[in-house]
Amino acid sequence: MTAIGTARAQIELDSLSCPPGIGKLITRPDSSDLIEGVRIAPIALWPDDRGYFLEVVRMGRDLVADFPAATTQISGALSYPGTIKAFHFHKHQTDCWTPVQGMFQVALVDLRSGSRTWGVRNTMYVGALRPWQILIPPGVGHGYKVVGADPAILVYLTDRFYDPADEGRIPYNDPHIQYDWETQHK
Repeated sequence: MTAIGTARAQIELDSLSCPPGIGKLITRPDSSDLIEGVRIAPIALWPDDRGYFLEVVRMGRDLVADFPAATTQISGALSYPGTIKAFHFHKHQTDCWTPVQGMFQVALVDLRSGSRTWGVRNTMYVGALRPWQILIPPGVGHGYKVVGADPAILVYLTDRFYDPADEGRIPYNDPHIQYDWETQHK
C-alpha cells in the first residue's frame, strides 16, 4: 500500500480509483465542483498597444492572505508546448499559481482520504485566455500540460521555502488517477 502521512491528511494512493477522464471541468471561479480548499480568483489584465500589465500578488491579501512573508517563496517555470508536468503534491505546503503567459490545462486530484472531495479531479484551462490564480492546498495533487503553440510561463508562490521532504511525485499516467491528457475536443 502506498501511504503517505501528512499533518492534515492521509494520502493512500492504492485505494484511489478514479474513472478514466479529466474529472470536473471548472469554468467558473465559484464552481460548486471545486475540490475542497481549492480557490480561484480572476486576475485583472490591463492591455494597451505596448502589451499588458498584470499584478501577480499583494502580500497579505486575497488568495495569499495567510502566506507568511518570512517564508513565502516566489518561483517561475517556463514550459514548452505539449509539456506535461504531473503529478506533484505537498504534505504541508500551499501553492498559489499564476499563469502569466501561454495556456495551461491544469489537473488537480484530491489525495486526502479524509476530505469530502477525496478522489475528485478538477480540470481548468487557464492562462492568457482565462487569467485565473489558483490556490492549491496540501494533499491535492497538481500538474499541468501546456496547450497551444506557444511556451507558457507559470509564476507560483508557496507559503514555505522549498523542502524536498514535503513533496511527493506521482507519474502523470498513474493507473489510480487515470487522468486523460489527450486533446478532449478533436
